[in-house]
Amino acid sequence: MEKQITRSSEIDWKPLIEEGVNTAGIFSKVLSFDTTANRPNAFLLKFEAGASYPNHIHPAGEEIYVVEGEVRSGKDELKKGDYMYMPPGSTHSVFSKNGCVLLFKVPEEVVILK
Repeated sequence: MEKQITRSSEIDWKPLIEEGVNTAGIFSKVLSFDTTANRPNAFLLKFEAGASYPNHIHPAGEEIYVVEGEVRSGKDELKKGDYMYMPPGSTHSVFSKNGCVLLFKVPEEVVILK
């Protein structure tokens, strides 16, 4: 990968849309896109107050940094400035009572658990 600068302040928030998944109140900004996998691998997600993302597995792990607000990731409460690494095979859901902005690095697509 070559050097890249993404000016996130110049990108509009877009509703997160995933087929078959309730993503109401979640918005994204793509920071880095993997053209080989045809998917973003680094992005910001903004959760409005009360928004949630269903239980899912990370086949290749995940990294989360809380830019603003607070969020519950599984049983863990994260606040502004917190960083969490989830190893490959980890599962969790995500919920924000008051809203938040999160930086995600996700090397491989998640799998929603039913």
